[in-house]
Amino acid sequence: MEIPLMSPNFPCDLHCHTNRSDGADSVQELIDHAARQGMRIVAITDHDIIPPEKIIAGWLEITPEVYAKEKGVVLLKGIEISCETEVEDVHIVCLGCDWKDAFFKRLQDAVAASKAESYRILVERLNSDGIDISWKELMENNGTPIEESQIQKKKIFELMAAKGYSSDWSSAKLMIKNNERYRINRRKPDPVNVIKEIHRCGGITILAHPHLISESVVINQKIISREEYIDILINAGLDGIEACYTYDKTSYSGNKSKEEIYTEIRQKYESRVSIMSGGSDYHADFKKGSARPRFIGECGVSEEYFYRNKLLKKLVD
Repeated sequence: MEIPLMSPNFPCDLHCHTNRSDGADSVQELIDHAARQGMRIVAITDHDIIPPEKIIAGWLEITPEVYAKEKGVVLLKGIEISCETEVEDVHIVCLGCDWKDAFFKRLQDAVAASKAESYRILVERLNSDGIDISWKELMENNGTPIEESQIQKKKIFELMAAKGYSSDWSSAKLMIKNNERYRINRRKPDPVNVIKEIHRCGGITILAHPHLISESVVINQKIISREEYIDILINAGLDGIEACYTYDKTSYSGNKSKEEIYTEIRQKYESRVSIMSGGSDYHADFKKGSARPRFIGECGVSEEYFYRNKLLKKLVD
């Protein structure tokens, strides 16, 4: 299925997913789609998994960066790490790392184990409440089988929607997020430690979609505001915050437009972090029948901003 052809709002998209986590495009397909859309820079930031060293394009084994370059696209390798056991949607996008560092293998293995354990419990609780989805169906993944180590929570949301238990994946996410019984806190890494380790590995850290974090959160049995929580991350050395993001096509439950959030993030944090990032959170969800699919370049940053920003420009030097 071809992606709908439309001109991107931004030529640089720093938040995209492939079928190595919960997207529907292969790495090659995402690059091909980015090239068709006229994108200049695209970051692959799959969830909690080390970026691929090589892809198979036709009969050729090639690095994704070289394949993208041949298509006129600059490809950035990244990872989106889900952090903070007690708080939902604390995701840190990491770029420019030494991906061979042992930290990433330890992280990948630990996250895979914690996801499988907690998501099995969630499926059991959904079943006991009359929501008939199975672990076997999740592993079959609509005809493209996956291993337990590849399970993503979004696949549970998508299966619920496909079987008519919610109108779409984001509604399923909200239903689970707002039900105490379904909130199973899987073990996630400490974001302060993640920031430290990513810097040690030569990379940069960007807080994804800050307004998906609840307005107040509980940390160590203490209630603090979202702003106070973000302050903790900034004080730990956070490099950037995602200002331009597709809130209108996700599980965001607030009443602000994505334009209002963009302005607010810039006003609050532009002088406090080095990067005002942006990304579509592209998943090729048009392939899954989403009524509100996100497209590459829908949100992002300008090419001028990318090359003017010292930390971003360093990623391609």
